[in-house]
Amino acid sequence: MNIKKVFWIVLGCIGVGLGAVGAVVPLLPAFPFLLLAAFSFAKSSERVHNWFTGTKLYKDNLEDYVAGRGMTWKTKIRIMITVTVLMSIGFIMMSRVPVGRIILACVWAFHIIYFIFGVKTIHEQTDK
Repeated sequence: MNIKKVFWIVLGCIGVGLGAVGAVVPLLPAFPFLLLAAFSFAKSSERVHNWFTGTKLYKDNLEDYVAGRGMTWKTKIRIMITVTVLMSIGFIMMSRVPVGRIILACVWAFHIIYFIFGVKTIHEQTDK
């Protein structure tokens, strides 16, 4: 096994670990870490990628988005609340940096607009 594959597998495992914690802890978002894991495992090996895409964690959080179907309102709201809380902490800490606050506010607004209008909303599936 070469060093690149090991790097991608380790990065994917970190993503899965943080994503699993994020699925339980409301302040930590699972979505970006699981996307990192999916990307990393796809780069590492087909076998590891196939394993990851077969997990319940992947199917519950990423499958619909990666397939281009979108996200449920519940997932969107959870992500937007997490982004808002984390950006608010940064906004408060930048009390003496008005330019930083403006940039942070613009990034926050972009995230909210993107998740409301850019990501397709799907209805909650009850057959999972």
